[in-house]
Amino acid sequence: MENILAIYALPPDDDIPLVCMDEQPVQLIEGRYETISMKEGSVKKEDYQYERCGTCNIFMFVAPHLGIRHVDVTDRRTKIDYAHQLDYLVNELFPDTPKIRLIQDNLNTHTFGSLYETFEPSKARSIAERLEFHYTPKHGSWLNIAEIELSALTLQCLDRRIGDKDILRREVMAWAAHRNEMSKTVSWHFTNEDARGKLKSLYPII
Repeated sequence: MENILAIYALPPDDDIPLVCMDEQPVQLIEGRYETISMKEGSVKKEDYQYERCGTCNIFMFVAPHLGIRHVDVTDRRTKIDYAHQLDYLVNELFPDTPKIRLIQDNLNTHTFGSLYETFEPSKARSIAERLEFHYTPKHGSWLNIAEIELSALTLQCLDRRIGDKDILRREVMAWAAHRNEMSKTVSWHFTNEDARGKLKSLYPII
């Protein structure tokens, strides 16, 4: 926890941008019966019955100091999916930066090994040497700004039934484009000093 909070306290650095990453599974659902649209004097009517149309996954990258986020919808969240996301992060989103500080959770796919299982060693190495991994502690996902951004996405975009992956992709990409256009940044205020006071029960007694 203190490592993550110390990183958040660092001033923005153009040469080493801070990026947070998280994933979220999504269940594709569509109504069994046609919705009756809202009209004057009557609210929209939607039957409670629905049909499951499979699942997919959302990858979220957010650079809190720059107001940039990238969202992608994939069928799964395997090591290969993760590796391709890192490739995009390094070579498309930040092609000119020598190093990226990446904050993520401890999912078993979140290792440099995923790169080597996906790409040739030379490419895997070229991606890995530009990434500086920092992991949130177990039960400490609240420390990941990308999870906060996913929560905003869920409330603002995914609060209704979506049964098609292509529609979901269009919706989340439009949401991300709108957020990026507004340059929505994140200002983190919780520090290690705050943690040592408010979370003192978590520290060992010496």
